[in-house]
Amino acid sequence: MSLTLEEIQNFKGKYPKQLWTLFTVEMWERFCFYGMRGVLTIFMVDQLGLLEDKANLQYGAIQAFIYAFTFIGGIFADKILGFKKSLVFGGLIMTVGNLIIAFSPHDFFYFGITCSIIGTGFFKPNISSMVGELYKEDDPRRDAGYGLFYAGINIGGLLGGALCVYLGKYHSWSWCFLAAAIVMLLGLITFFATKKSLGPIGDSPLQILPQSKRTLREVLVYIGALLSMPLIFIMVKNTDYTDYFMYMIGIAAVGYFIFETLKQTSAYQKKLIAAFIFIFMYFLFNSIYEQSGGSLSLFAKDNLVHTLLGFGMDPNIINNSANSFFIIIFSPLIGLAWVALNKRKLEPNTINKFGIGFLFLAGGFFLFYSLRYFAGADGKSSLNLFTFTWLVITFGELCLGPIGMSIITKLSPKKMFGMMMGLWFLASAFGQFAAGKIGASFSEANTGNTNMSKLIAYTDGYKTLGIYALIAGVVLILLSSFVRKLMQDVK
Repeated sequence: MSLTLEEIQNFKGKYPKQLWTLFTVEMWERFCFYGMRGVLTIFMVDQLGLLEDKANLQYGAIQAFIYAFTFIGGIFADKILGFKKSLVFGGLIMTVGNLIIAFSPHDFFYFGITCSIIGTGFFKPNISSMVGELYKEDDPRRDAGYGLFYAGINIGGLLGGALCVYLGKYHSWSWCFLAAAIVMLLGLITFFATKKSLGPIGDSPLQILPQSKRTLREVLVYIGALLSMPLIFIMVKNTDYTDYFMYMIGIAAVGYFIFETLKQTSAYQKKLIAAFIFIFMYFLFNSIYEQSGGSLSLFAKDNLVHTLLGFGMDPNIINNSANSFFIIIFSPLIGLAWVALNKRKLEPNTINKFGIGFLFLAGGFFLFYSLRYFAGADGKSSLNLFTFTWLVITFGELCLGPIGMSIITKLSPKKMFGMMMGLWFLASAFGQFAAGKIGASFSEANTGNTNMSKLIAYTDGYKTLGIYALIAGVVLILLSSFVRKLMQDVK
């Protein structure tokens, strides 16, 4: 017998049991996603023959489309499909996409990537939204739930980030993409085996309609998604089209957000404005942070030694997995630190935590800049320092990531959960888009053809990004009291 929403939300203890289901499904999806993300620029430069600036733009475009479609997928989930059906459809399309690439990576790369874009768009915002629905609006345990959920993301990121790079670079690119397909399928099997425990959470919002009308609308969404694939394929291959698409969807998304906000009460309007500030700052954070899959991936390939603490190690595995590794270790410790500070009435509020996150991000990129002072004549620098820098940046991310999704659901009316989570991921899309362009500018600044000239050009760029992050962090802390007033009773 299916549980009611009230039974689910009246759980005892720290975590609802359904959280473990969603944690596991998201873990496998993140394996697939981070595994793909970590190999994109390497594959395009080494296997498809793209120049580094072109690969950075291509990476930014692919990532931007993936996150942009989470906004669209979130709306369809809110209005027609419900979270469950949207998740299953997206997961199946992602699996097919990776299988297509695995069959022939060089010939079918862009076909498979197109499927991954559509699939992730329908899959990605829904797990996060269902986590929010496990809790009543005023439940103080929600942050702890999102903290655990964030750990699931990063366990998947760690495993996928390391294994896919290893398989692709040292064995077979087909194995790399096949591994991503298999684990995505594992995630879907897990969801099917446990979805009854979610009760009404994630069901279609059109339950009041006759079955025939509901089915027709759902089928039209599926058909529309499949018919959009040729257009996405064209835009991904030609990044010039990406600019127009992103500007168009950005204007449409902000317009739709304003339209929905104006329909709310005055109190919720203020909360939604606060949510939008968090979303905008998340965009700025990602514009800097998401060099990880683009320019930093190419930097790791050519400008770092293959030795970590005296042991042989591929720098690209470190670049793709260190962040997830540090999050798994330090996320619980940071959580305990916030609790200890709260008991002493010293815990920073949410907006100040965002500001502190930017300050750590700035410190990390200044350390990336300092790598030039540890390089040999061959232009290769210290993998030890590079790894430590990821630890610093991880502390910054831990001030934003776990609480970001939670604060958006706290500030949003329930019927806007899917759209607001989509808008959160859309901010990441624009961050990825900007990150690709920034990374391309680093490549263009490299006028030489040696590792040393590349080291200088890239680290100059990282210093500039460190300055921007520092300014953003200071501004956020100064705006703290204003944003807290908009948030009203939300902590």
